Amino acid sequence: MSTTARNAAWKPEFAESLRDSLTGQARFDPGTRALYSTDASNYRRVPRGVVFPRDENDVAATLDVARQYGLPVTSRGAGTSVAGNAMGEGLVLDFSRHMNRIEWLDPHRRLARVQPGVVLDTVRNAAEPYGLTFGPDPSTHSRCTLGGMVGNNSCGTHSVAWGKTVDNVRELDVLLSDGTRLTLGPTDRERWEALRSRGDRTGRLYQGLHELVVEYGPDIREVFPGPQRRVSGYNLDQLLPEHGSDLARALVGSEGSCATVLSATVELVPSPAFRAMVVLGFTDVYAAADLVPRIREHPVLAVEGLTADLVEVVRERNPASPALPLLPRGRSWLLVETGGDDAGTALRRARALAEEFSDRAECVVRTEPRETAALWRIREEGSGYSTRMTDGSQRWSGWEDAAVPPENLGSYLREFDALLGEFGYRGASYGHYGEGCIHVRIDFDLGSRSGAADYRAFLEAAADLVAAHGGSLSGEHGDGQARSELLPRMYPARILEAFERFKNTFDPEGLHNPGVIASPRPLDRDLRVLVAPPRVPSATELALSADDGDLASATRRCVGVGKCLNTSGGVMCPSYRATGEEKHSTRGRAHLLFEMLAGRTVGGGWRSEQTRQALDLCLSCKGCKTDCPVGVDMAAYKAEFLYRHYRRRPRPAAHYSMGFLPLWLALARPVPGLFNELARGRAAPLLKRLGGIAAERELPPLARHSLLEARPNPPAPDTAAERVVLFPDTFTNQFEPHIGLDAIAVLETLGQRVLLPDSTVCCGLTWYSTGQLGTARRVLRRTARHLAPLVRDDTPLLGLEPSCTAFLRGDALELAPNDPHVRALAAATRTFAEHLSPRWEHSPRQAGPSEEALVQVHCHQYAELGFTADRELLEAAGLRAHVLDTGCCGLAGDFGFERGHYEVSMACAEHALLPAVRSAPEGSRVVADGFSCRTQLRHSDVTTRPVHLANVLAEALGVGGSGRKTR
Repeated sequence: MSTTARNAAWKPEFAESLRDSLTGQARFDPGTRALYSTDASNYRRVPRGVVFPRDENDVAATLDVARQYGLPVTSRGAGTSVAGNAMGEGLVLDFSRHMNRIEWLDPHRRLARVQPGVVLDTVRNAAEPYGLTFGPDPSTHSRCTLGGMVGNNSCGTHSVAWGKTVDNVRELDVLLSDGTRLTLGPTDRERWEALRSRGDRTGRLYQGLHELVVEYGPDIREVFPGPQRRVSGYNLDQLLPEHGSDLARALVGSEGSCATVLSATVELVPSPAFRAMVVLGFTDVYAAADLVPRIREHPVLAVEGLTADLVEVVRERNPASPALPLLPRGRSWLLVETGGDDAGTALRRARALAEEFSDRAECVVRTEPRETAALWRIREEGSGYSTRMTDGSQRWSGWEDAAVPPENLGSYLREFDALLGEFGYRGASYGHYGEGCIHVRIDFDLGSRSGAADYRAFLEAAADLVAAHGGSLSGEHGDGQARSELLPRMYPARILEAFERFKNTFDPEGLHNPGVIASPRPLDRDLRVLVAPPRVPSATELALSADDGDLASATRRCVGVGKCLNTSGGVMCPSYRATGEEKHSTRGRAHLLFEMLAGRTVGGGWRSEQTRQALDLCLSCKGCKTDCPVGVDMAAYKAEFLYRHYRRRPRPAAHYSMGFLPLWLALARPVPGLFNELARGRAAPLLKRLGGIAAERELPPLARHSLLEARPNPPAPDTAAERVVLFPDTFTNQFEPHIGLDAIAVLETLGQRVLLPDSTVCCGLTWYSTGQLGTARRVLRRTARHLAPLVRDDTPLLGLEPSCTAFLRGDALELAPNDPHVRALAAATRTFAEHLSPRWEHSPRQAGPSEEALVQVHCHQYAELGFTADRELLEAAGLRAHVLDTGCCGLAGDFGFERGHYEVSMACAEHALLPAVRSAPEGSRVVADGFSCRTQLRHSDVTTRPVHLANVLAEALGVGGSGRKTR
């Protein structure tokens, strides 16, 4: 029996019993199990099944089945744990899908009760109108869940001011493995005695904890609390009477190894109304670390560190980052935030810091929110940025977040860097310098046995180094599989005995996340790139130049930080925002491709149906290429997969209809009226059915004359005029030539001599996006050869359609990297705005009243081209532009037209674009350069007619404008 058949036939014996007990879902298919086989760590453990509970009853039913069958249970939120805390070999409970609400928020008592799957930013946004926030704020705040934060005792940037999660939890509602439900919190002596005298499971729990405190209390008092950022181990000190005998806080940081959290009552703190930032630049990281104790003497909210390695990655991947010019000179930087009830207080505190330390560092004060947000973005995305360095090497977590007392930070870093040198490793560090917590990604070799042995030896030596500096192995993310085995190097034997007792008192059956903290799994077992190496040949048809043409290496880019799970900001990932399914996130797709290549859980190789289904709803929007901090380019991976999946096999009808669209339109060009009659007449339903096109879509009408046909005879050549070539992309040329005519009119008014090719050309994008790479390459190379005489002598090629322009400048180089004509074409390609912006100030623009404009940025332009020049031109043309740079229109080329995609396509549009258009002030213009974006708007319920930038500029110059008709 083949692997695929075995996977399809496999069903655990407990499946029906579990499904019958739930109102939510339980899944056991290979694709889902593969998706949940890892988190953001180096490890891989495949679960038996995944449960998506709708309520507490579903959780209780899951634990009941787990107990009957002896199955481990692991709680999971966003799956962003970097230590291997959120995966297991039994049942995984994903709380993020349904149990993700705020049950109540009381601003007067500064409390909120939340379900475990609620996202931190949801809580913070709900508290913000009352001037409150939840203090701990890890960099994953846009997608991490409160349940995960409780499990790992998360901290974040502002723990200097507001502490760890343990300091902000009032009560926990939990379920034990035997079904006992408890509400835990501070417990006075009288209540404690009453509870432990009961004869039931609750009584046995309190009695067992009483005996633990009596036996180990002196040891606990001697060892705890330890460093301020102590996250490793259990919070046994919270059991002591002097700390309120607080069982809720004792369970914070237990990583789901003792009980399952059903809800949490958390404390909210006042959020300063005004903030400022002082940025200090140093010659090296040690100088920055040495100054931290003195900075801590000031009233600060955060003290965060960046290193040159991290900044260089940003400079390479995003040279236009607005944060780069905001940094003072240096090789290491501290971002120090101050706050106050008024702007003057926040600014005064920042300036006091800058004045005091100006002799030790280059200091600048930043108060503009847009500037400080740009600086925080570098810090927040450090875990991704530091994974792929400028030399192309992959760096891994593992020794991710050790913490030492701040006064020891400088000496620790010096010795830690020396330790890296001894092992021949390179690490990119950054972190919470204010509390001595350092994040670092290291270029471990995790794909070989010898590399795994070196990994173990290094972690053991690093643990000894942290302990020698009075620190904690984990200062934020918990122990998980990465550090639990190292706890004896931090704690004495008596405390380790107490940890075992604590775990067994809560969970005598050992079902809750076994192998974490107590009775740990070996730290060098289950390393995912070692236990699941690629078995399917991964050399790609595409160059994938950043990964040497290796799809396996490309999929390993994803380290699971989960920025693609964001539901606001940026473009990535529109299909996940529409469905909420892990398999429709960039991370989920990358993990499935990884598992497909390994051939363990996901069988079938390139024929894998699980992988095809996950990629089917990828819009190829390219948002991940920019928004993903490690630069995953799922559109390219999808093109490669489709090429392999359908090689020498029949393809879906849409690949033939829309993939070959430029060819069909060229054939229809002599009879546009007949084409339009067929496309919109009685034959339209049959044509759409045969072509795999959604019945809900109207086919766009072919223009009466193409751009190449409709262009007026050019004026006599002006040898003094600057030459430009306008690229007549398929969509402009065949459907909306009036845009091209307006662009020509604008260019000629500004003294440009506009050239067009003498015949139809195509970049090949429609074939590329459907995975027909051989045809796409032939079309691209033919076009490049045809245009070569026109773009010689540095003549620019101007694109009007963002997807085609981005393709010519980017993907074309991966599709045909060795073709000199393709390279020349890519080098010549400019956006319309990029060429015009520096020339517009000399334009004879007609003055007119300023107008409001809502601008939809095409996803490919957002990801590949930038929008600065477009913004400048819109404002120069008299439009007050409100730029939508979040979300995708949802049509995305052929995606929204393909049968089966309509609902997701429209859900993507409803995420940001359509609500923004509906709520725009009356009379606002809607500017959308993408043909897909304009088409989606025409297919929606909005009545505003979208226009292209070329139409706007032509109208401003009085030489044409959006009213021009060519149909």
